[in-house]
Amino acid sequence: VKKGDLLAYSGNTGGSQAARSLREEGIKVILINSNPATIMTDPMMADKVYLLPLTVESIEQILEENQIDAVLPTMGGQTALNLTKEAAELGVWEKYNVRLIGVDVEAIDTAEDREKFRQLMLKIGVPVANSKVANSLLEGKEYAQEIGFPLVIRPSFTLGGSGGGFVHDKSELEAALDKGLKASPIHEVLVEKALLGWKEYELELLRDKNDNVAIICTVENVDPMGVHTGDSITVAPAMTLSDTAFQEMRNQAILMMRSLGNFAGGCNVQFAMDPATEKLISVEINPRVSRSSALASKATGYPIAKIAAKLAIGYTLDELKNQITMTTSAYFEPALDYVIVKMPRWNFDKFKGANDTLGLQMKSVGEVMAIGRSFAEAVQKACQSLENNAVGLGYYGKSQMHAEEIVEYIKTPKWDRIFRIKDALMDGISVGTISKATGIDRWFVNEIQKIVDVEKEIAKYKLNTLPTELLKTAKDLGFSDQQIALIMQDGKDEDVYEKRKAANITRVYKMVDTCSAEFEAKTPYFYS
Repeated sequence: VKKGDLLAYSGNTGGSQAARSLREEGIKVILINSNPATIMTDPMMADKVYLLPLTVESIEQILEENQIDAVLPTMGGQTALNLTKEAAELGVWEKYNVRLIGVDVEAIDTAEDREKFRQLMLKIGVPVANSKVANSLLEGKEYAQEIGFPLVIRPSFTLGGSGGGFVHDKSELEAALDKGLKASPIHEVLVEKALLGWKEYELELLRDKNDNVAIICTVENVDPMGVHTGDSITVAPAMTLSDTAFQEMRNQAILMMRSLGNFAGGCNVQFAMDPATEKLISVEINPRVSRSSALASKATGYPIAKIAAKLAIGYTLDELKNQITMTTSAYFEPALDYVIVKMPRWNFDKFKGANDTLGLQMKSVGEVMAIGRSFAEAVQKACQSLENNAVGLGYYGKSQMHAEEIVEYIKTPKWDRIFRIKDALMDGISVGTISKATGIDRWFVNEIQKIVDVEKEIAKYKLNTLPTELLKTAKDLGFSDQQIALIMQDGKDEDVYEKRKAANITRVYKMVDTCSAEFEAKTPYFYS
């Protein structure tokens, strides 16, 4: 890549990593972004920054004004891929003699066009849900009768699940089809059998031009299928995945990635798994750095976007160095000796009357990531970071529900379901009942039960009688000082802090080094 490089980008983390990575190689980076508030428009990020709407006209303007040699679309999310495809169809890249790097139009088309993706999966022997592609209301209705309810409507070429939804019976079908067809830029939807209650997993992969593939991270959605991954509490590495199922998932993901054709960089593959039989179904593949890639990068310490940018310009995984050890190769799979929990943040309180039921269309406005030595610790830390006055997992006296009300309430995925699950366990409702009502694996509910058991124990004491061993157990499970004071209804968080300080219960810092201390880390980061 000699003269210049146009980076069509519409986000933060991945784009900034990629821009720096390309400039290290002496490549002139030209950015286009429509958001003036993003760090991507900082003059330090690129040689030139264009604040323009993400349209083909804007692309042509930039190509006219600069000598662009290549374009890297995989850092700009769904919007950049759609724009790249549109420009290719209009012959823009050919006209200005610009190469596509990292991915080709065929790969974008296969991954984003629901019918082409389905056909490819059937061809390579990867199972997909029973589905058909419809381009009109009439076709959609016909296929719905054929496949049977409940159904999922998934529009092609949309971002954040936009226009998608569930159809439980005939009365909801027409409105859902109409909405989906209007949301799709090519007026196309996939009518698919709903895999309600199945577990949802994601794999983050990297592939280079020599067809070397590395699995960087497994991510498990706490909520079962039916909730957009951006709205689901997720955990990395996957907690309830057997090794047999993981190896099968891994083989299928690599096969899917290799079948995409000309593709070098980061990729995200999503699977559904039947909890009873461990049967796998591929949901989708995203040949780009996505929202999940940013999480996987932070979770593992492996800079996916930085390495993906290098792979796009022709490097291979074995030629690059692990950015944390600086001695080992980038062709490795990170080992995690901690648990990461991502929790979305919603703003339903700002939109009175808004439907707070979660589904295929993303509704969260942000997310937090927490690191701990266990799921219980990480989930408590995540709750404390939401900036919605939560001091940990729990409501603490606010809007308590009766047992039978809670069981009914948690059947529907809502933003506060995990808080209500905690309430249910506090009320003595069994782990099995909660797991059955929510479709959430018993393992996660058992982890919340551990928090409940310790909380009930703490509530028996006042601060001066609280046993040191119990205080240490509480801190190991992520209880904050403020939370402990609230549970005992005695003293303030400063008092709890003084008590644990006197007992020598202080925070320690653990290292994120990509390799579980196998090699010496030159630039690790730490969590407490």
